[in-house]
Amino acid sequence: MSIKSRSEKSFSTVFLVLFLILTCGVFLNLKIATDRIMRKKIPGSSIIYLPKGEYLKYATFGYSSFLADLIYIWAIQYYSDYNIPDRFLYLDHIFSIIAELDPHYFDPIDLGAFIAAYEAQDLDLALKILDMGLEKNPKEWFFPYMAAHYLQFIRKDHERAQEYYKTTMSIEGCPPIVRRLYADAIFKAMDYERAWQTWLEIYNTAEDERTKRVASNHLYTIKATMDTDTLKEAIAQYKEKYGRYPTDLSRLVSAGFLDSIPRDMDDKEYLYDSQTGEAKPPTIPWKR
Repeated sequence: MSIKSRSEKSFSTVFLVLFLILTCGVFLNLKIATDRIMRKKIPGSSIIYLPKGEYLKYATFGYSSFLADLIYIWAIQYYSDYNIPDRFLYLDHIFSIIAELDPHYFDPIDLGAFIAAYEAQDLDLALKILDMGLEKNPKEWFFPYMAAHYLQFIRKDHERAQEYYKTTMSIEGCPPIVRRLYADAIFKAMDYERAWQTWLEIYNTAEDERTKRVASNHLYTIKATMDTDTLKEAIAQYKEKYGRYPTDLSRLVSAGFLDSIPRDMDDKEYLYDSQTGEAKPPTIPWKR
């Protein structure tokens, strides 16, 4: 063997040794960083250092669903420990790993969004998780439905809720109640004309008496809301001009503030208190 060949071989050996030492050093530092997080505080803390699911999936040799199960079981235990103050820090990362490993595993996405919405009180993160579920399962109505539910009943963002309800209704198999929740979101956004048309369509196409009754009660509420708003505005104008509330609602017509006094959907007069100037429906809709 020539001197040159021996020299090159020695150089290769030294390089390999140095590379192995450097690699061991990197892993040692990672281990030290992981162990700084007390095991008692974060059991199984090494999981938070896992790479993204899209990369991890290739290392499972076809057992990605099994790994998703294991991480999900760990996550349930982890997020049940209320002694970990920063446990929500890696929530998005952990549940995105599960979703990448098994895109059709619905329970973790549902739970992850629930934890984000109610435990972490981070509704934007809950929506992000549900959007991820819909992106991977575009034929599943459950994900946009839950997003709409969180927006409507937690954040009271009825405008955005409508968009998610519309997405839900565009997916085959969604339950009929979604349409009614959509109509309710329109009403709560104070778009009364469109809410009336939507509930009227539900009433006219209802296949059972219960749905018709529900729609009828909502129509009553919408009309009563619009009518009492009209009365309140006229009463305020009357008080501004005369310095007092009208003694009865008919005064609003004689004073020229209204052409006629509206009546409720059952053709009953609205109740009026001349001492407070309050006008309200004569009937509770659900007791009609």
